[in-house]
Amino acid sequence: MYNDLEYKSIKPSKNLSDFVDSFWCMENKSDQTLETIGLPDGRIDLSLIKTTENSFQIRLLGLGTQQYEKGKIPANSLTFVISFKLPAAEYVFNESIADLINSGKILESNFWDFNENDLKNFELFCKKASAKIDSLLIKEIDVRKQKLFKLIYESNGAMSVKELSEQSHWSSRQINRYFNQYFGLSLKAYCSILRFRASLEHIAKGKLFPEENFSDQTHFIKEIKKISGSLPKELFQNKNNRFILLSALSSK
Repeated sequence: MYNDLEYKSIKPSKNLSDFVDSFWCMENKSDQTLETIGLPDGRIDLSLIKTTENSFQIRLLGLGTQQYEKGKIPANSLTFVISFKLPAAEYVFNESIADLINSGKILESNFWDFNENDLKNFELFCKKASAKIDSLLIKEIDVRKQKLFKLIYESNGAMSVKELSEQSHWSSRQINRYFNQYFGLSLKAYCSILRFRASLEHIAKGKLFPEENFSDQTHFIKEIKKISGSLPKELFQNKNNRFILLSALSSK
């Protein structure tokens, strides 16, 4: 990553792992705004951000289905993020995020009792966020949805809609109605994003051929290009660290 950009991530506790993908933080210590390009990762992000221009903001970002034209990491900025899995929309936020597809919104500055002081210590932030999420979590979970998401995430989106429907005992029509209502896209589209996200870990290591989840090289290149707007080779080269997600994966 950029020399003046620090990145750190922490996995959630086991009891939250069905709803939270990770906690992570990013700090731009330079006096320069960094130009980046965002890539879809299949997550819902709640961000606490402090910059010199906007002292403190809390933002909620919905699912992305394509690369963001231009992302900016402000100079001298600090960002703490909770990246959620899809079930969090219904069982933590208790609301649809369909209208946030490829977009986001600014929340109240005291959302979930967060404040600027929470940006002083990342580990303490993770503990506070975990306790808050646990207190909000709806305990009664639809077993069909629980099974469906378990299959989706364990397979990195590799299973077909038909297979997912059969194994979760939930009709594909009902599943797609649920996905469009809560997340703003179809199950098939979401699975494509997860396959893309999984492939980035291979691309970051210079493996430009499909390791899994793609039928052949042509299919692999076509899907990567469709979602990211770039060929696998261009992503791997990652000139000037412009693909921020790939830069984060490469730094692990």
